[in-house]
Amino acid sequence: MDLFEWIALILKLVFVLAAVLNTVPIVVWFERRGSAWMQGRVGPNRVGPFGLMQPIADVIKFIFKEDFVPEQASKFFYHAAPVLAAVAPLAAFAAIPFGSYLIIGDRQVPLQIAQLDVGILAALAFAGLEVYPVMLSGWASNNKYSTFGALRGSSQMVSYEIGLGLALVSMLMIYGTLDLNAMVKYQEQTLWGFLPSWGVFLNPVAFVIFLVAIFAETNRLPFDLPEGDAELVGGYHTEYGSTKFLMFFFAEYIAMIMASSLLITLFFGGYAPLPGMKAGVDVLASALGFGSVGTQNLWAVVQVLSMIFKVGCVMFFFVWVRWTFPRFRFDQLMDLGWKILFPLALINLLVVAIFIAMLGG
Repeated sequence: MDLFEWIALILKLVFVLAAVLNTVPIVVWFERRGSAWMQGRVGPNRVGPFGLMQPIADVIKFIFKEDFVPEQASKFFYHAAPVLAAVAPLAAFAAIPFGSYLIIGDRQVPLQIAQLDVGILAALAFAGLEVYPVMLSGWASNNKYSTFGALRGSSQMVSYEIGLGLALVSMLMIYGTLDLNAMVKYQEQTLWGFLPSWGVFLNPVAFVIFLVAIFAETNRLPFDLPEGDAELVGGYHTEYGSTKFLMFFFAEYIAMIMASSLLITLFFGGYAPLPGMKAGVDVLASALGFGSVGTQNLWAVVQVLSMIFKVGCVMFFFVWVRWTFPRFRFDQLMDLGWKILFPLALINLLVVAIFIAMLGG
């Protein structure tokens, strides 16, 4: 790598980190205000206009809280768990494309941190690490409630990863690639001349399975059994406070953003804007007198904004579901994963394989 590529890589890293880390307080604020709107309450409205500074006040409060460590805890793993919880989903963003490319001088700069032919595997590998901080924190805390939460979390994540994996395999058979950029390009085509060739239209069953699975993988309601406060106090992070709890808190929302980005890339065209926007960008570029380079750079900016918009829509859905559905019982959660999603994902995979074989024949 030459100096230009190093600078481009650093700038992309900074952009992704800044975008993700600054999105978390916005989502936290919206979740609190959104829940208030849905429940006929006011919500935070004192700290800053419309309560916008409330997440910052919460962060400051957490930082200055007492940072206690249980005497019987396994110190190394106790401290390592929240760090791993935050780092794993952040690392997964390296493989997710958020645009096509910019042209700077005579160089193309891909809007993806790591250009991998097997990008989906890299993203899932890092996302799969999320089970380890749950297990480590629960075991290392040496607390019965934390241990119960860790057991619930590990069994829940492993169970739903099977359905998620089978749904993903069916999509890989359709796209014929492991490259996330290639998947986005595939979805830029149209069906019957007007319908975008998005994964949600090509394989709606896989979309539903994948959507339910990412709720379980991110421990969001109605699948937040590992930290069920009604019976487990706080579950696997019961013994965590101050900045360590803050890291778990941030990690949950980072994982939500990462899962939303993956869902968008697989089923909603990724960074590709909505149908018809390409013509609008061309008209705008022509009106501004842009050449081919300027038009491509303008198109790349629109792609990034489109990706942000789509992820924002999925994040809104996360909040909506949280304040709509009650928490499952643990037996209901496991029944859904093993008795419904797993057989459904397996049947869907077989149907897709047969259909592709028939078309190939």
